[in-house]
Amino acid sequence: MNLKKSILAKLLEQGLRILLIKECKKIGHLKINLIATSIQIIKGEIQKINIIAKDINYKYLLFDEVELEASQIKVNFNLTNKELKFRNNPIINFKISFSESSLKEILLSNNWNGIKNLISNLLPKHERLKDLKIRNNKLLLEAFESNILEQVNIKTENGKVYLVNKDNNKIIQIPIEDKIYIKNINFKNNIINIFANSSISF
Repeated sequence: MNLKKSILAKLLEQGLRILLIKECKKIGHLKINLIATSIQIIKGEIQKINIIAKDINYKYLLFDEVELEASQIKVNFNLTNKELKFRNNPIINFKISFSESSLKEILLSNNWNGIKNLISNLLPKHERLKDLKIRNNKLLLEAFESNILEQVNIKTENGKVYLVNKDNNKIIQIPIEDKIYIKNINFKNNIINIFANSSISF
């Protein structure tokens, strides 16, 4: 039987929306679905949260789409100002998607010079990264000096992400926060999809 969502659940969704908008520089589209009874919300308990967001800028990281799911969450929620805080640092499962354009804007911006220089180590003779492309579900890097496209494979191991250039046997680890565990990465329709989990706190 379908029941109408309670006023408290709607208020809590609004509080979560405010929190996410505050944390991100930009969110183009945001859909939040919260599952909890009024009694659970009064106790500061949420059964499950599902979030789908598109066109996101989080600390100058650009995501085409993010899907989040978390269960058994404990929160403090101020009804007056709709301020929400997590009490138990819940574990979230998430999927993030990058297109060629979003990856290019990240890696070729001044905000991520360190990552750009790190990835340049995959190129022959440590050439400088000029461009990247995704063609036929493959990641390709282009250098300023040679203009040759180098194919790079992405692999995961023990929750970490590695880029591998098999032509020159070079490999680098992409730095990510310790609390994030990468489970899988795949390509679909020239989009990179990353599946992971992490604890979260605000």
